[in-house]
Amino acid sequence: MSLIYKILPATEWAAAEAAGVFTGSAVDLADGYIHFSDASQARETAAKWFVGQTGLLLVAFEAEALGSRLKWEPSRGGALFPHLHAPLPAKLALWVRPLDLDEDGVPILGELA
Repeated sequence: MSLIYKILPATEWAAAEAAGVFTGSAVDLADGYIHFSDASQARETAAKWFVGQTGLLLVAFEAEALGSRLKWEPSRGGALFPHLHAPLPAKLALWVRPLDLDEDGVPILGELA
């Protein structure tokens, strides 16, 4: 099983759970797909885009469960990042973890597989 991760505000995930589907954060909607990171990318994503933000969650998904609409596309430094070109059913979340910030304001992700 290959896990991928989404970092987002708890309020956005609560709305997705209530609606049954996540259609994306503002950056996702602007780019036309839902951004994810794999385990090797998630910490850099947190440090680059989420410093100082409180009330965040880390949500894990099985990449294979997202089907053919999940594309691995070049992004930061040419690395292939998982992008979902479809709405995300909230029920596919494997787990949800609240994130604290370290002394530099970077979200602490903990162990990732």
